[in-house]
Formats: sequence, C-alpha cells, structure tokens
Amino acid sequence: MKHERFIEICKENVKLFENERTDIDEKIQIDDVFTVWSCKTLQNSKCLMSTPVKGAYYYEFTLDGDKREIYMVVYKQVVNIHLDKDGDILELNNRG
Repeated sequence: MKHERFIEICKENVKLFENERTDIDEKIQIDDVFTVWSCKTLQNSKCLMSTPVKGAYYYEFTLDGDKREIYMVVYKQVVNIHLDKDGDILELNNRG
C-alpha cells in the first residue's frame, strides 16, 4: 500500500470515530483531520493524527505491510503537566 493511501484511510477513520463520539457536539470533515507526524519504512507506515476540536482524541495508526493490516490506537489526555526548564513541576492539571 502506498503511504499516501494509508494516510487517507487513517484520516477517514479519525473522522468517523470523532463524529460517532457522544461527548462532543462538533462534527468534523476529512479536511479537519491533520497529521502530526508520519513515516514509512520499507513496507510499513506509521502516523499520529488529531483534529482541532476541543477534547479531540489523539490517534496512532500502524500499517503492518507484511500482514496488510492497519492498527488504530486512540488516546485521551488524562493529565497536563507544566514543567520548568529543569523538569520540575510548576502546575498539574488533571483532565480525567
């Protein structure tokens, strides 16, 4: 599978998953989904995606080129920690 096709499939799945959520009212289009990072190595691909909607999840996709399977992992922010330049905690915001 070409990397570009992999990205299209991932964006479509983010759109579908986000639009099925009942905890947010805003519906998104495919153009609202953005790629944070992606790479292709040999027959495998990986990407991280999200949307600009407040409360949107973070998505990780992996294409196993040998098995021809795509794995989707969905993350939700649990905590937001503000650190200073030395790594000491300045502020802790629980989002759970």
